[in-house]
Amino acid sequence: MAEERVEKNKIVTFVYTITDENGEVLEQSDVPNDYLHDQDERMFPKVIQALEGHQVGDVVKVTLTPEEGFGHYDPSLTFSDDLKNVPKEYQRLGAEAEFRDDTGQAVTMRVMRIEDGRIELDGNPPFVDQTVVFIINILGIRDSTAQESGSGQPMEEPQTSKPTLH
Repeated sequence: MAEERVEKNKIVTFVYTITDENGEVLEQSDVPNDYLHDQDERMFPKVIQALEGHQVGDVVKVTLTPEEGFGHYDPSLTFSDDLKNVPKEYQRLGAEAEFRDDTGQAVTMRVMRIEDGRIELDGNPPFVDQTVVFIINILGIRDSTAQESGSGQPMEEPQTSKPTLH
């Protein structure tokens, strides 16, 4: 029997590493992640194209420019306020808070600066303005269910984490 290949309507299970252009690791996930190939909007289009036709055990490397990946810095995704207006648990560098924009989309903002009684948060992705290398190790491929195909995403399973990949 032929090995399953990555194609439309397949659930792909993978682990990944994101490096900078010099090979320095920026992020790594050894916890298996799933996505619905060619439908899941959380995956970068260039990565989807690169994975097409691959099999379990393949390692796929994809270089993403800012335009293809995490984008360019957007000053409208920053927020500044008086420190006294922010709950204590967020009054530290690196703290993260989730907000909803006008469309209801969740935006995670990180505390980047606390200075002179003011706090500055930034909602830009961590690798904004960077060319990165996405290294994907394919662990599994299976047919999607009708429910998964209809939703555009794999169904949640308790043992699998679901990071936002873009």
